Amino acid sequence: MNVRLDDTRGSRTVAIWLLVGVGMIIVQIALGGITRLTGSGLSITEWNVITGTLPPLNHRQWMEAFDKYRQTPQFQLLNFDFTLRDFRFIFFWEWFHRLWARLMGVVFFIPFVLFLIRGRFRAEMVRPLAILFLLGALQGAVGWIMVASGLTGDAIYVKPTRLALHFIFALGLLSYTFWFALKLLVGRDRTVAGSFRLRRVTWLIAGVLVLQLLYGALMAGHKAATAAPTWPDINGSLLPAGLLAAPAGWMNLLENKITIHFVHRGLAYLILALIIWWTIRAVHIAPGNDLLRRTRFLPLSIAGTQVLLGILAVLVSPQIVPGHWGLFEWIAQLHQLTAMLLLLSLVWMLYLLREPVPSQPA
Repeated sequence: MNVRLDDTRGSRTVAIWLLVGVGMIIVQIALGGITRLTGSGLSITEWNVITGTLPPLNHRQWMEAFDKYRQTPQFQLLNFDFTLRDFRFIFFWEWFHRLWARLMGVVFFIPFVLFLIRGRFRAEMVRPLAILFLLGALQGAVGWIMVASGLTGDAIYVKPTRLALHFIFALGLLSYTFWFALKLLVGRDRTVAGSFRLRRVTWLIAGVLVLQLLYGALMAGHKAATAAPTWPDINGSLLPAGLLAAPAGWMNLLENKITIHFVHRGLAYLILALIIWWTIRAVHIAPGNDLLRRTRFLPLSIAGTQVLLGILAVLVSPQIVPGHWGLFEWIAQLHQLTAMLLLLSLVWMLYLLREPVPSQPA
């Protein structure tokens, strides 16, 4: 393996490649959201890595694909009145979601080989790159496990817990890729000294946010927005009835729509309060650090937008029309996008709040 030990230009090139990957992952997660909102996720009943790249090209192939879909519980119990035209619409979004995943594989693999041949990788880059490819492969496997959960029995959608797992793994891949790029672009000499306490709070916020994102996916999987389309109360109460209803035990936290709704809202308020406190602390720390000074209000602005979009999504959820893309779907998609941006803003802050390492003289 031809590995350069020190090449700043090579590091920047690799970082740009990784940032392109970050952008593609964001698009892929957004496509996953569209696939879910349009009910398209179960339209393709097979996982053909190579032959599935092309969609059906003639009427016979379309009818074969449609016949396979008509064997699924979703068609038989929910979409039994679907025409071929309806099927082609949902097929497109699932196919495009999978196609984008394949394009991501190409964008990551081909430059990887070229950079390896040209010696662009420093020795310390090899292990993170291996982890990156493993995370990508794992995400694809989890995606198929999720889809398979909706193709048997009486399931008309994928299991919400597997949808949440797929979403969290995607965000993990996104965060890891972004962190790796930052390590190549932003030197440790530009991070903030004496920020241990603020860094701990940032980790706390990031941990609560991951839990919140998990519950956001459960909200989506259970279609729980319509379970309480009111604000600031939840169906007329701050502690709604049915919080501890069936199923019994801790599964109530994963399957009870009202419980999921209640937890999701509560975590949103907690995160906003923590970020307000974090921002106040960040204003007074290391005022001489240019990167922190210019971006310290970013998490708060994104979090405020995220809460507003969440409220709007709940209030307009009664307007949902199955099979129709309307106001709720637009808001829900923006809600998901800002969630990703909030996570990335915290990754950025966690990087900046690392103890600096002085630059070595040339």
